[in-house]
Amino acid sequence: MPQAATTERFDRMRHWIAQRHNLAPSDVLLHLAAGDASFRRYFRLLLPNGSTRMIMDAPPLQEGNNTQRFVTIAQDWQQAGLPVPRLYIADQEAGFVELEDLGDTALQQHFVDADDPTTLTWHERAIALLDRLQTQASTVALPAYDAALLGRELDLFPEWCLERLLGIAPPNSWHELRQHLIDSALSQPRVAVHRDFDAMNLMVHDDTLHLIDFQDAVAGPLTYDLISLLRGRYCRFSASRYAIWVEAFRQRAIADSRLGDDIDTATFRRLADAMAAQRSLKVLGIFCRLTLRDHKTGYLARLPHFLAHLQDSLSPWPVCDNFRVWLADSFAPALDAELRFRGIIGGGTS
Repeated sequence: MPQAATTERFDRMRHWIAQRHNLAPSDVLLHLAAGDASFRRYFRLLLPNGSTRMIMDAPPLQEGNNTQRFVTIAQDWQQAGLPVPRLYIADQEAGFVELEDLGDTALQQHFVDADDPTTLTWHERAIALLDRLQTQASTVALPAYDAALLGRELDLFPEWCLERLLGIAPPNSWHELRQHLIDSALSQPRVAVHRDFDAMNLMVHDDTLHLIDFQDAVAGPLTYDLISLLRGRYCRFSASRYAIWVEAFRQRAIADSRLGDDIDTATFRRLADAMAAQRSLKVLGIFCRLTLRDHKTGYLARLPHFLAHLQDSLSPWPVCDNFRVWLADSFAPALDAELRFRGIIGGGTS
């Protein structure tokens, strides 16, 4: 958003707050708290009584109906007993929402490294919250995570990562893999899916995890949010640790009827890995789009991490061998060369 438009937007938000709290606009104390990969921004509001609120700014021109979706889901999930920020005021037409201030401690701030007991414990707590989300949240009002949406997400990889960043074509095996990943996702039981169940969207407040940034929630595959956490942007876990968590999740899902007892360990692992591959390909495409189209910095340096996740997800399954070989022989060297050319530390796939 241009600087003039940003300033105008900020002034409009200040007046919106002033009217609702009977303040003069000059007495509205706002400080930027966080940005977002989208056009959303978050500001901390200090009220005269010393309390604070969080203001979500979601410009309608760029964010469409995301404010309405956020409000609807927040109300539904709060009624379901899930830990989401309290809503105070929402102006869906203007794109402003006043929320409970959950502080500045996102889950990743408690991480040390992938093997540290503290990191593992917090992941266990996050998975327990995911169990609650899937068993308590209704899918009735959520849009479907259908084949069209899964396909659009996958197509971000050849468009933005291959063509626009690297200038290379997808391999002949791409279309077969693409369809395999869509079919696998659609074969899973449907639950409420946050769609970005990453540590950055789990806030630690009063020693409790809270869900934020859920406006893109859908009714979709059982494993999606699990692999968003376990193969997210902050940790790369060992194959054994990942397998333990996936199997424990399967057993709990069977026990509470989210999953049928005919899905054995190997089948569920294939479903989880295929879902993880789909998300890794999507993220690779999104991070390139954020860089090339939206001029946001820092995302290209994260590509090797998600390439490693993608390779981890494909390596156990012979059906993916052709694409996996192409990743190693063609894609990884091209990505490494591009990142080095751009002077980005972290080229390579480790």
